[in-house]
Amino acid sequence: MEPTLIKKKICLLGAFSVGKTSLVRKFVHSIFDDDYHSTIGVMIDKKVVRVRDHDVAMVIWDVAGEEEFFQIPDSYVDGAHGFMFVADGTRPNTLETLNSIRERFQSSAGNLPEVVLLNKKDLEDQWSLDESAEEGFAKDGVLCLRTSAADGRNVEKAFVSLAEQLLDAD
Repeated sequence: MEPTLIKKKICLLGAFSVGKTSLVRKFVHSIFDDDYHSTIGVMIDKKVVRVRDHDVAMVIWDVAGEEEFFQIPDSYVDGAHGFMFVADGTRPNTLETLNSIRERFQSSAGNLPEVVLLNKKDLEDQWSLDESAEEGFAKDGVLCLRTSAADGRNVEKAFVSLAEQLLDAD
């Protein structure tokens, strides 16, 4: 019997320059590029992962980072099945932005599957977040992972975990 193919739209959301595009490139194409390229609007990519005898086609919307003069349009997340919220572990203010974005889209989109990523863990000497951030998400029942697009740490795990949640939500 052929595995069932299930398509799911997921959105990567976070502040400007937290590594969303690098995480997608690492997951989808297994590459990392040190050069920074700002996302304008949204970039869409796709990867199929196998989860419990199902093929989950993750249609990944890498949304431009929110900053002082740009707020993520609601239209970018319309129809989303799940979220990845990303902060930069070397810049604590990006966690505040993550929390603001998360609160805004949870209230409009409802209780969708989500994973929180604290990215750039490879920059140990610059890491600025303590474990209380992760503990807060854990109390809410939200998976929070320290990731690195540079060395691949927890990148695959993050996307597969979200795919599992997407299946459980159906």
